[in-house]
Amino acid sequence: MMVKISESAGPNALAHTAIYEAVIRLLGDDARGKLLDIPAGEGALAKSLADLGFSVVCCDLYPEMFKLPEIRISQGNLDEKLPFEDSEFDFIVCVEGLEHIERPANAIREFSRVLRPGGKLIVSVPNIMNIEERLKWLFFGYTSHFKPVSKQAAAEIYGRFNGKAEIGLHINPIGYSELRYLLEANGFDIRRVEMDKPKRASIAFWPLVKLIQLAGLLMPVEKRKSRWTDEINGPDVLTGGNTMIFEAVKDSKPETNEETISLR
Repeated sequence: MMVKISESAGPNALAHTAIYEAVIRLLGDDARGKLLDIPAGEGALAKSLADLGFSVVCCDLYPEMFKLPEIRISQGNLDEKLPFEDSEFDFIVCVEGLEHIERPANAIREFSRVLRPGGKLIVSVPNIMNIEERLKWLFFGYTSHFKPVSKQAAAEIYGRFNGKAEIGLHINPIGYSELRYLLEANGFDIRRVEMDKPKRASIAFWPLVKLIQLAGLLMPVEKRKSRWTDEINGPDVLTGGNTMIFEAVKDSKPETNEETISLR
């Protein structure tokens, strides 16, 4: 399903529209149900999901930013208990939220609590594991998404977001391994991992990419499997886009966790 997020009308998209469009593709064929969008920002994604027939409920640390009076929004903090009942939702969408908070593990636990058994979670985080970000870390000690926050940089962020620094600050880098562990430890079966869009600049690093993949293949098979080396060094992570998008289902059969995740 090809759906375009409007950048000229309605609520502003606070994340790249390619991420929203990937989320909509992942939800496109599902039966409609009650969906939580958190953090919701101004409501750009929520509007598109409501237009597709989902019963959308939103939550954000700053609900006063939300621009859709026809959709319910609650104040909530991903670092704390969410203001919803157990098993209340059929779907949860969390776009570019976990990297802004202090306790991502708490957020994943809360998602598991408020999502019904068999419900679907879609969560995105910056891809800190593609080849460009690995090289930036090697040479500079930080990645594009998680730069040092000096007093000057913090002041600029506070000013840009009218004192709502959490919107602009990335404080918790989460890689493929960390997010997969948190999801599986909280009863989620990961069905698919996608990228927002390919990074064409990665072509310049192709010889290094192949060297990294070869080094992984030299590991013993069991170690490679237990450490998810093939997935971490696979083309969709190592040469993938700026964002990783996980699709997971709550309370699926645990044995599927040992299978290779679909990366595309």
